[in-house]
Parts: sequence; C-alpha cells; structure tokens
Amino acid sequence: MTVAAEDRSDSVWARRELAPMDAYEFRQWSELLETRTGISLPEKRKSFLLSNLSIRMRELGYARYRDYFRYVLDGRRGMVEWEILVDRLTVHETRFYRDPRALQMLREIWLDRLPAADTPHQLRIWSVGCATGEEPYSLAMLIDDALLTRGIRAYPAITATDISAAALATGREGIYPANRLVNLPEPFIGRYFHRLEGQRYQVKEALRQRVCFTRLNLLNLKASPLRELDVIYCQNVLIYFKKPQRLRLLDELIGRLRPGGLLVLGAGEITDWSHPETAIVDHPGTLAYRRSAPRSET
Repeated sequence: MTVAAEDRSDSVWARRELAPMDAYEFRQWSELLETRTGISLPEKRKSFLLSNLSIRMRELGYARYRDYFRYVLDGRRGMVEWEILVDRLTVHETRFYRDPRALQMLREIWLDRLPAADTPHQLRIWSVGCATGEEPYSLAMLIDDALLTRGIRAYPAITATDISAAALATGREGIYPANRLVNLPEPFIGRYFHRLEGQRYQVKEALRQRVCFTRLNLLNLKASPLRELDVIYCQNVLIYFKKPQRLRLLDELIGRLRPGGLLVLGAGEITDWSHPETAIVDHPGTLAYRRSAPRSET
C-alpha cells in the first residue's frame, strides 16, 4: 500500500480531483517515456498522458503527479509499476485487416510471385509493434490463403513483437470481440476462428502456432536476432519516435531484410528517407520498400 492510499475511502478517491500537472512535471514524464521506450510525447498529446496517468493514480490513491512519478522510480516496486503503466501509455486499439491495401500489395508482388519449388519455401515475417495480435494474425491468414490457392508449399514463421507484456498475452490467447473482425473477408472467419460465447472469437490453434509473440523494446533493436527476413511489417510505429531515432530505426530494419525482402510502412508515414539498398514499391495507396543486394555483392 502506498502512503497516499492509507486511510481513504475508495469511492472518495475515485472522484477526487487531481492536482494539475505543471510544465516541469510534464517534461519529467515525457522524458522518462522517451528514455525508456523511445516514444516521443509532444505537448499537443499532454491530454493523452494526463488521462492515462490519472486513471492509474486514482487506482493507487495518488493525488499528485510528482508523488506518483517518485513511486515509478522507486527501485523494484517502481519497475513493476512501470510495466503496468507502459501498457496504458502505448496504443493497442486495432483490428484485423486494418490496412487491406498493404495486404493486397503483399499478395500481388510477393505471395503470388513465389515460384513453385521442390522443397517448401521458408518464409520469415516480422510484425513490429504488433499490439494485441490482430496484425500478425492478419498476415498469417493472408499467407495461408495465398499458399492454399496456389498450391505452394511453404513454412511461414511470423514473429510478433511489442513493448507491452499485457498486449502480447492477449495475442497469444487469440480471443477477440466480434467488432475486431469486421474488415476480414467472410470466408476467413469460418476458416480461421472458433466462435465463443458473448460475441467473441478465438483464432484457431493451427494459426496461433504460426505466430511467435515476444517482447521487444525498439531501443534495444540491435540485440534482436531477427535477420534475413522476407517481410518486415511496421505500420504506425515509427510515428511515435523523433525524426533522428526514426531514421536510425529505418536503416536498421532494412539491414535485417534479405535481398528482395520488403519493408511495409503506413502510407504517408515517412516522406524524407532513402537508403542506397532500397527501391520504393509502386503500388497505389501503400508505402513499401524492397531491399536490393548490398553493393559489395553486385
């Protein structure tokens, strides 16, 4: 129990107005978030920070942001609290087939062009900032459907990473409300989901086994073993980083693709980046880059 939470009524604390956050406190919180996650929080998003902090502070019984800030920095218990808080401060609202144009692009210029082979293809895909799993499962369904349609044998391995342990746990379980499935092609629902009670659906075990959910802070990207990838799917993640960090991450991601591999971003997410080993993919409504062979190999 925290000092602030002693001798209180839960109902009173739930309604109590919090002390306002001054400019110095906002700078403290935004610098902590950027230092630990790389996420940049500009002044215009202060209301987002306040709303998420205030909910957690009321749960614990804190009235002042500075007191809660000290708690978050307080050794081991502070790190435990940070794990809870970072889940509140990262965005997880998503749905299946959120960007159908990007998925169609992958099908047309990658999956539909896979050659027939005597041995199965080894396909390696990375979903960056996967949140609660709708994105990597969308990729898994897309790939499975394309392979079945063409009769191509392959072993697709999808790695899904996020900074939030709670989001990853949801992804592993694979249970979602019906409104997350509204964009899916109708045949996919019966093929890839079990219907549960309460308008919920669970991704079938065979598809769940193709997606490996693992925690990754992009600030520690260099330590990741993921390399020689066919596709890196990184939509609406880089927008949370400042420009210098964003450009460094892009360079690092390109280096993890095999020659011919694809980096898929959100349309309009990057406007002023180039790399000597990439060529932009020409497909309406999408933003993707194909890696060419390193210059030393050409």
